[in-house]
Amino acid sequence: MVHLLLIDDEAKLTLPLQDMFQKAGYSVSVAHDGHTGLSLGLIEKPDVIILDVMMPGLNGWQVCEALRQHSNTPIIMLTALDDPTDRIKGLELGADDYLVKPFSYQELDAHVRAMLRRVKLDNGDSRPPVIVAGEIVLDLNAHLVMLRGKSLTLRQKEYEILTLLMTNIGTVITRERLFDEVWGTDWLGDTRTLDVHMSWLRAKLEDDPAQPRYLQTVRGVGYRFVIPQRQ
Repeated sequence: MVHLLLIDDEAKLTLPLQDMFQKAGYSVSVAHDGHTGLSLGLIEKPDVIILDVMMPGLNGWQVCEALRQHSNTPIIMLTALDDPTDRIKGLELGADDYLVKPFSYQELDAHVRAMLRRVKLDNGDSRPPVIVAGEIVLDLNAHLVMLRGKSLTLRQKEYEILTLLMTNIGTVITRERLFDEVWGTDWLGDTRTLDVHMSWLRAKLEDDPAQPRYLQTVRGVGYRFVIPQRQ
């Protein structure tokens, strides 16, 4: 599970962000001051740090500079200062990205996912080449999906959806993330196309598509792939 660290002294910002990220399947730690944030950043080793600039005591610039002495964790700076000089300062201190307040959760989530993709590219794709989940086998190298030993014919988008879900088993993948990663961030078509593709996938993978065991809907959020309990 991806672990985020959110460092911001405004509880009215951190509480809803923590709730939305957790619903999207992230693990989230929160610090409301720079000293606590610095400690958590070094001890917990999160995957991405979201760091506010304007905080009392140890500010975001100082936290960023201190973190960079010991950690390469991606840092997204948050600030109300829409000044190129401040953005340059943050980047020079070691920040990887910069977001100006106010912003939407969807915008921040897109920045987080961009950081995660960048880390994956830098470190090499760590996904196992073959994923076995119950009676389903996903072979990423062969671009192959098998059910009970028989190869299935999937549309390209069906395969991409299944790959995203099976490489994040148990994690809720939001509809927004599915559209961003499967159809692209510039998708302007009918959002019901995702539901249609999920229906096609269930028809091919589930014994009873109306009561799916593998491809579960999380109402109002998205979908997740689970390995059913043996009877």
